[in-house]
Formats: sequence, C-alpha cells, structure tokens
Amino acid sequence: MGYLDNSSITVDAIITKKGRELLSKGSDNFVITQFALADDEVDYRLWNPAHPSGTDYYGIIIESMPLVEATTDENFMMKYKLLTLPKSTIRIPKVNVLGGDITMPENTGPQTVTILTNYAVGQQLGYTVTLLNSDAADIVSNSGGIGDTTDPVGANEDRRSSTITCFLTFQITTKVLPDNTDISTKIIVMSNDTGGRDEINLTVTNDPNISMANVIGLAGQGYQQAP
Repeated sequence: MGYLDNSSITVDAIITKKGRELLSKGSDNFVITQFALADDEVDYRLWNPAHPSGTDYYGIIIESMPLVEATTDENFMMKYKLLTLPKSTIRIPKVNVLGGDITMPENTGPQTVTILTNYAVGQQLGYTVTLLNSDAADIVSNSGGIGDTTDPVGANEDRRSSTITCFLTFQITTKVLPDNTDISTKIIVMSNDTGGRDEINLTVTNDPNISMANVIGLAGQGYQQAP
C-alpha cells in the first residue's frame, strides 16, 4: 500500500489482464464505457464546523488527506462507491444478503441465496456477486447475468475469484475438497444500481465419507459423485 501526492491531480490506474489484452490490440479495442468513483480514503468525522477560520476550513483536514494508491484487491479498494440519489431520499439504500453467513458440506447444493436492497426504488441493473475463492464452490445466477469470469485475487495466484451478475437470487454448489480440509472464504455482493454492498462468510466443511481420490477414480470410469 502506498500514497499519492495530492498536491496535483493524478490518475493512477491498474489495467486488468483483459484490459492489457485489448490494449495490445490497439487503442480502438480499449474503450472505457463505464467507471465508478469511491471515497474509501475519506473520514467524514474530520469535518469540523467549529473551525475558528470559518466555513472555508470546515473540511481542510479531509481535503489534505493523502489518496490511497490503486490496487486490484477488491477487499480493500472501491468499497464505498459514490452514488446519485433523488433529492427526496431520506435513507441510504442498504444491500442485505438474507440469512447471513453460510456453512455447507462439500459436494452439496445447489443452495439458493436471496439478496435485497432496503430503501431502494426502481432497481434495474441487478447485483454483482464475487466468490473470492472458487476452490470452495461454484456460483451461478438464477436470473440472467453476464456469466462467470475469473481473476487472480490476493497474493496467491492459485486462488481465483469467480464473478457473476444476477437479479435477487443466485445458487451455490460446493466442490469436493482435498481430504481433511475445510475452506473459508467470502462472498461479496454489490448493487449495480446503488453501489451498496454486503459481505458474507462461506465455509465449506470436509465430509470424511467423501474421498477426493475416490471421486477422481470414479470420474475416470465414467461415474459422477452424487450430491
């Protein structure tokens, strides 16, 4: 993590693998059509209406804060996106994954998960759902979406995230785990209309009656492990 000098206007961007692929094909293939803004660095508790120098200095501390350097880890960046709401809005929309944290045995499912946004009206764009460790499970939209994508997450390149878009519900099906191993990871849900988000923990527990070696052997013989 680093900080940018805020004495001048600076744009610091990290291009994804897909972005670099398109850029390598020429500038006509790399076209930015959408972007999001966030205020992750701002601590609004520093707003000081009692500053002795008057209104121009109420936010002087906030305006002087350094900007966090861009990173590709969604656990730390763009968590608090800016949004535009009608002037009559009296409550900030809040994303809620019904039921909270989920624990499932390996090789089971699908289990349906429902998402709601409280205090929001006229939602049209659905939700983006990211499973941070796809070694634990598969996630599938019940109601349309842009399909699955994969990207490395964190410092371990063998851990890959899986992202889908959906409307209101999606399904989780757990995978067969290495023997005597549990996996704990997170599912991040973001509203594409409001920018609100919720996070839940997903724990997939090992079933001692399921052996990965046996599953691989049966698959090689044309059999499939039953859920």
